[in-house]
This record gives sequence, C-alpha cells and structure tokens, in this order.
Amino acid sequence: MNHLREIASAFVVLFAIIDITGSIPIVLSLKAKGRTFKPGLATIISTALIFLFLFLGEAVLGLFGVNVSSFAVAGALVIFVIAVEMIFGIEVFKDDGPADAATIIPLVFPLIAGAGTLTTVLSLRAEYSLLSVSVAILLNMGVVYLVLKYMPWVEKILGKGGIYILRKFFGIILLAMAVKLFASNISGLIH
Repeated sequence: MNHLREIASAFVVLFAIIDITGSIPIVLSLKAKGRTFKPGLATIISTALIFLFLFLGEAVLGLFGVNVSSFAVAGALVIFVIAVEMIFGIEVFKDDGPADAATIIPLVFPLIAGAGTLTTVLSLRAEYSLLSVSVAILLNMGVVYLVLKYMPWVEKILGKGGIYILRKFFGIILLAMAVKLFASNISGLIH
C-alpha cells in the first residue's frame, strides 16, 4: 500500500513538472510553423534521458561535490520557479531551434526531459523508493506518448479552457511540492 501511495505521489509530481497537457499549445504552435516531431522517438529519448539521470545523476553530482539533499533543495527552487511560471503564465523557454530538430529541441528538452524534470527525478529519489520513482516515470512516459500521438484529439477534448485550468491546477500542486521538498531537505544541510 505504501508503494502505491509513493507511486501515485511521484506520478502526480512528475505529471505536473513534465506538464505535457500544458505543452499542448506549444506543440500545436510548432506544427503550425511546419515543424515536425515523432511522438515515439521523443518518448524513447526522454525516457532514456530521465532514467540515465535517475541512476547516474548522483554520481555526476558527486563529481562536483554536491549531495542529493543539496540537489533536492536546488530542485525545490527550480520547481518553485516552474510552478510560478505555470500559475502566472510566464514563458521562460523560447522556440528558436531549427525546423527539423523539433523532436529533440524543444520537445524532449526542455519540455519533457528538461532541467525541471531531471531535478525532480533526483529530488523524488531522495523522498521515495527507486521502484516507485521508476514506475512513476514509465507511467508518465506512457501519458506523454499518448498525448503526443493523439494531439488533435486531446486538444479537442480538453479545449483551451481545460488546458488552461489543468496548467494552473498543477502549478499549485508543484508549488506545494516545492515547499515540501525544500522543508524536508534544508534541515539536513543546516546541520
């Protein structure tokens, strides 16, 4: 039962940070500009990148003398900024890549497996079991694939109002998670 709760919590946090539904307008604008992407390839590359960071991120941090708690606090700050971006409608990332690279930039990075997602994965690893985080990642990548594959249908079902509401709702959830991650990891750094 505890694993199911962890999986559900990690899933919601990752779903909010990846925010594939909130990225629908960005993806649709890419299509309108004639930029193409491959849903399957974007999902595979994103999944590989996220798992690579999940397993090797701590070793990479060790090279720089940073522990997981420090990274979790930094991650909490990044998540906080992303939540503020979602809630107040501030756009941080610009769409300035070449037309034939839309699958990788901006779709894989920064929209799906961006700094916020990678930071969140390590932050979640500090909070939950590796199995729970792994399952949550796979479930989220399934959702990402389905949304990208059926983009016009998803947009039609949710509508502009639905996408707007989801983005704001998950922005609030992320804000709360940022506060929780910060509070649970900052005390270890102060001592």
